[in-house]
Amino acid sequence: MNPSTKQLKWFNSEHAHSALAALDEKSLPQHIAIIMDGNGRWAKRQGKPRLFGHKAGVASVREMIASCVELDIPYLTIYSFSSENWSRPEDEVSGIMKLFVEVLTREIVNLNAQNVRVKLIGDIDALPEKTRLAFAECVQSTAANTGLTLVVALNYGARQDIVSAVKAITSEVHEGDLSSDDVTSELISSRLSTSGIPDPDFMIRTSGETRLSNFLLYETAYTELYFTDTLWPDFNRDALLDALLSFQDRNRRYGGL
Repeated sequence: MNPSTKQLKWFNSEHAHSALAALDEKSLPQHIAIIMDGNGRWAKRQGKPRLFGHKAGVASVREMIASCVELDIPYLTIYSFSSENWSRPEDEVSGIMKLFVEVLTREIVNLNAQNVRVKLIGDIDALPEKTRLAFAECVQSTAANTGLTLVVALNYGARQDIVSAVKAITSEVHEGDLSSDDVTSELISSRLSTSGIPDPDFMIRTSGETRLSNFLLYETAYTELYFTDTLWPDFNRDALLDALLSFQDRNRRYGGL
């Protein structure tokens, strides 16, 4: 059985119909992670400021959410703002934080309508108050939803997340609640901010860059990687289907033969 046998109204182009016919429903990833790169370069090509590209990229986020909902993919994680992004120009960072508030205020109704639950990973406390409160409201408002889980990585850095996990475990060992023999990969995973979220099966990075940029380093040990030259604002539902076709052709051996 493939997704083309369903009534998938969201995928309505000829390209999508062809891709869906070749897509095996059983081969779809359960968790897609995306590094949404290229907003600034996209804006520059339009002769616009970088923030214009970030605003355009919101449409691609909507496309990915709706696509994952339609394909019954349980988890989607998006790298919205890294812990290193604070080094960008102040006006760009300020504009992004305000954009988060605008988008969240506008999209909560749509997220609930699509049965999407929002979760956050990263150092949320370091965000500006209005941004932090807007995300908190979104998480609370969608908490009871049972469809797609949208994980937003916000002020997130994988190395810092691992450091925090190690500190927590070290403290528990020091207090006598754990012994060093209790420390396993599963225990470390349980102390990461992604605890309770399955590791990504598939990671997509747009814009032609071929690195992980401190994103989910522990969780992606056996994740299939997909790099595309397409800039994030141009990455749409058809581009996602092309990526999924690539994924289903992979032979995932997890270190075995």
